[in-house]
Amino acid sequence: MFSPVTAFYSPYLYRYNGDPRPISTPGEDTILSSGKYQKLEMNGQEVYKFATREVPRVLKEALEAADISVDEVDWLLLHQANIRIMEIVAKRMGMPFEKVITNLSSYGNTSAASIPLALDEAVRSGQVKKGDVIACAGFGAGLTWGATIMRWG
Repeated sequence: MFSPVTAFYSPYLYRYNGDPRPISTPGEDTILSSGKYQKLEMNGQEVYKFATREVPRVLKEALEAADISVDEVDWLLLHQANIRIMEIVAKRMGMPFEKVITNLSSYGNTSAASIPLALDEAVRSGQVKKGDVIACAGFGAGLTWGATIMRWG
């Protein structure tokens, strides 16, 4: 049974403007001309620091704009990149880890699909119920990050 989101509050989106970039490809303009991909490099420590600093910040901004307190949030739904990032974000938000929706141990990091996959499983299992408030944040690709607060339908 599909249960739509009944309300979206305060979508906040940002992009990284610093230098050097924590995630990059060799050169600024990677061109696929022969069907081969160039190596992708990631500075994992810097991405970790970035995510644990910026994700709580953007979530707090989104909650404030939605006029919703952390105590009113039923679930925290984050990009499923790293369990330690999720633990630190929950801690910095003042939320128990039991409120974090995660399927990381089942699938690993599924990239851009991680939030919708985790949400789908949580809804289908009955974990997320009608009227639940979900604070959602993601980050990735070069680095971009954002958050939204939603009430499940």
